[in-house]
Amino acid sequence: MVLELSRTYFPDGTNGKLECEGKLICYTIELPWKNNETKVSCIPEGKYFIRKRYSRKFQWHLEVIDVKNRSFILFHPANNALKELNGCIAPVTKISGAGLGLQSRKAFTKLKTIVYKALDEKQRVLIIIKS
Repeated sequence: MVLELSRTYFPDGTNGKLECEGKLICYTIELPWKNNETKVSCIPEGKYFIRKRYSRKFQWHLEVIDVKNRSFILFHPANNALKELNGCIAPVTKISGAGLGLQSRKAFTKLKTIVYKALDEKQRVLIIIKS
């Protein structure tokens, strides 16, 4: 499975559109681009694989792996990138401003269902991040 994340950059956050085979899954919010600095920047554009991950804080979620100089880049619910993200990607149902979105939990559930189904079928899930 290949996911495509198309980004638009703003000083206060990064907004994106996440698609699979040309079909919209959800929108995304991230921190602004700050040269891949840990906890204050979104990750670089590129190709990454996604896997399942569990933590007490987020329960079952998704992790973007093998990001250069970064670790624990997750997909998890959040509606305000600057207040709730440390470099992760939050799925949202609707963009409401730069790095701001609405109904993140609903969008996250939809994304997780699609990706977990592919992973359960032993497919590799690739995300291509571009602007």
